Amino acid sequence: MEHLGFIRDKLDIKILILYILEKLPRPVEPVTLSDLALFDGGFTWFDYTDCLGELIATGHISEENGKYAITEKGRRNVNTVSSSLPYTVRAKAERLTAPVAAAMRRASMIETDIEPGPKGGKSVSMRLSDGVGEVISMRLAVPDETQAKTVEKRFRAGAEEIYNDILQLLLEP
Repeated sequence: MEHLGFIRDKLDIKILILYILEKLPRPVEPVTLSDLALFDGGFTWFDYTDCLGELIATGHISEENGKYAITEKGRRNVNTVSSSLPYTVRAKAERLTAPVAAAMRRASMIETDIEPGPKGGKSVSMRLSDGVGEVISMRLAVPDETQAKTVEKRFRAGAEEIYNDILQLLLEP
């Protein structure tokens, strides 16, 4: 079967995988990496998994806790050879990875923990940083695990808005 994409040989597949990982600020889930890498259509899932396995075996990619990250060796090599990928492939890879990278950066600035409360119930700790330092930290007591998970989920989804709302309430005359 004839493939239609620009990437066809193993070396280009490996460079593409490294190129994508180099654009991401944190380790990535296997399904996310495969979704990002298989956009070209010039190679199959089997080609991709073979190349990924070889990159792990050669130390270009590390696998920890079920996630993949580029190593320093992989970063050095991809920075040297990434220009060999067609410009359109690099541009599309950057377009696809940008929102994933932004979501990863945002997620790294939001921390939550659920712990048993001092007098029963649960205690939800929530922190938001701006990449330089912590901008808000609070602990909320809630009666049960269900409410704790709801608070945690809503804080993760809208931490910036919650921070702005609290700031506005505190600064209003």
